[in-house]
Amino acid sequence: MGNMTATGSTNQKSGTTGKSLGQYLFDCLKLEGITEIFGVPGDYNFTLLDTLEKYNGIAFINGRNELNSGYAADAYARIKGISALITTFGVGELSACNAIAGANSEHIPLIHIVGSPPDKDQKEHKLMHHTLMDGNFDVFRKVYEPITAYTAVVTPENAEIEIPTAIRIAKEKKKPVYLVIADDLVSKPVMARGEPIPPKPSSNLTTLQAAADQVRQLLDRARKPVLLVDVNAMRFGLQTAVRQLADAMNIPVATMMFGKGAFDESHPNYIGVYGGSFGSSEVQTAVEQADCVIAVGMVWADSNTGTYTAKLNPLVTVDIQPKMVKVGGAEFPNVLAADMLLELQKIGYKGSGAAGKGTFPYDQVTGEPEAPLLASTYYPRIQRMLKEGDIVVAETGTFYNGMAYVRLPRNVTYITQGGWQSIGYATPSAYGACIAAPDRRVLLFTGDGSLQLTAQEISSMLYYGCKPIIFVLNNDGYTIEKYLNVKTENQRYNQIPRWSYTKLAEAFGGEAFTATVRTNGELEQAFAQADQERAGKLCIIEMIAADPMDAPEYMKRMRNYMEEQAKKGQK
Repeated sequence: MGNMTATGSTNQKSGTTGKSLGQYLFDCLKLEGITEIFGVPGDYNFTLLDTLEKYNGIAFINGRNELNSGYAADAYARIKGISALITTFGVGELSACNAIAGANSEHIPLIHIVGSPPDKDQKEHKLMHHTLMDGNFDVFRKVYEPITAYTAVVTPENAEIEIPTAIRIAKEKKKPVYLVIADDLVSKPVMARGEPIPPKPSSNLTTLQAAADQVRQLLDRARKPVLLVDVNAMRFGLQTAVRQLADAMNIPVATMMFGKGAFDESHPNYIGVYGGSFGSSEVQTAVEQADCVIAVGMVWADSNTGTYTAKLNPLVTVDIQPKMVKVGGAEFPNVLAADMLLELQKIGYKGSGAAGKGTFPYDQVTGEPEAPLLASTYYPRIQRMLKEGDIVVAETGTFYNGMAYVRLPRNVTYITQGGWQSIGYATPSAYGACIAAPDRRVLLFTGDGSLQLTAQEISSMLYYGCKPIIFVLNNDGYTIEKYLNVKTENQRYNQIPRWSYTKLAEAFGGEAFTATVRTNGELEQAFAQADQERAGKLCIIEMIAADPMDAPEYMKRMRNYMEEQAKKGQK
């Protein structure tokens, strides 16, 4: 009973720490560097929010709905390492499901806290609002079990065990976790529990050595190895280790689409994004003809491999995952990526850099100033606009495919949902990014169709004084969907209402700098002005596409491939 805990001196008689459950929870989150918590109020989380209002060092950031707050928390975690979301029971938490599943798919550590009906009412199985009217209060936690890495019902008795456990699992697995706390327990004192902290995972040294020896044999014969960096190098904090390995080995480096932004694209060894047959053919040749591919944090998914047109020879591939390694198809479990990357440096392989100067599709600015906006001319201009330290948020759809091939300056945080690809993610995500990094320039690239799903968060940006530059590509509907459906033309369901995008800020009661642009010159001019205006206000630049079916090269190649597959299927 008399254990000293991290939360202060223990009251010997009762075994409590004098801290309320709510205070203890926020202390734990504050220790992780969380200074803002996203969410939407609802009567079952009032005690949590009242505790938070009085609490020093963490602010509550309101969203227009729970889904958007979840997306905002997702981006915040990408920038600050971890985030938190508070919703109410049932109606609120179910609204956030899509965002939490996305965080799971994308390896984002997020603590979802749900305020539930009073404990005494739950114990009596009373029929309460926001429930299924069956007296069952565990049903929504069960919904969350498959889409999070951990769920717990938190009480004053177990708080000192469950809350640190949930946070530890979120950080280790880079996944969302779920905590539900009854409204009437938040202000109750927590019981002191001196729980031993489980040891941090470590590599099996024998297996690590065996894996390193296998790689040494591969590299002994290798003349043209390549380093391939993907999304989990970013999620599991391996960027520095990967960069050191690239410098030590001096070999070409490519990233995959999900992993864009995981490696410094201004690095002399960087050759570009590997997108299977839909991306750059030079990068495809370099990667697929390599005699050793060191892949870090790779996710072999359809939208990351050019619909599986990417082809890696497993016999020469070193597949480094966060907690295991495969070398030439042989699996080495219980090997941590960070340790493996260090071992690879020790091998001492020396290459001769990136063969020739890598060419990037948007390095040359083309197109007359008065020419109408086309992907081939506006992407090079976007590339020229970006600066070191920017946060770039690209929406699922046309922009996701085009921005993948824009070469990023140093220290740019690139945010996109390569795997989950939930349409509408980017706008609330940009809002979360603005809250996480108020001193950095945030650029949002979204399509008209996507924006219509979550446009309310422009209102939140205005309310909290966020000043991103928002580019809305108005190409009259769901262009990406039109591309993906090769069976029919002009589908009614891919059309959308026409909005006055530049008037959104006014409708939301705020001020913004706005411009509607139709030509290359107008885009450049609007951006230059927006970059001045953003000191004082949010900016919205509506880009009217010359042709609704215009798209970046990657999408055109994808479409051709799908048309060929469809024809083969008909034969």
